[in-house]
Amino acid sequence: MSDVNINRPTWDLASWGAALGRRTMRLGPSAGASELGVTLYEVDPGRAVSPFHVHHANEELLLVLSGHPALRTPAGIRHLERGDLVAFPRGPAGAHRISNPSEDVVRVLVFSTMHWPEIAEYPDTGAILTMTGPGEGQAFPADTAEPRAEAVTRAMDAAREHEEGT
Repeated sequence: MSDVNINRPTWDLASWGAALGRRTMRLGPSAGASELGVTLYEVDPGRAVSPFHVHHANEELLLVLSGHPALRTPAGIRHLERGDLVAFPRGPAGAHRISNPSEDVVRVLVFSTMHWPEIAEYPDTGAILTMTGPGEGQAFPADTAEPRAEAVTRAMDAAREHEEGT
């Protein structure tokens, strides 16, 4: 188990995170957890942790460390303050987006169960994200979806062609 301190963060080096105006530190794995996720987010003014989304396998818990983030849920938008703790159950009732409408940096901790596989939906765009493990998965924009029966039929045909070719 390594020593982890949220007051002395070692930011993950995902280049796209910086482009989004946020920094992350994955604390769960750093502290030795395998079934609990904890991420420290530092969010610049006008930016967000993520798009509005729904988890179907995992629930999350938000703890505000500093600043005044806005929280969007199916009930609307509300402003949070240091010390606020909010749970997001899995499914549509737990849909959420954490953003920073203020002029100061916001810091939050997001705790999560780590159940795989996981499906996340982005209701604003209709996109689907499938995740098979931490940092592993595929995104499917809404306009790329096809009926399940067609996808299975295509996969069956591809398997038959592969097997006949060997």
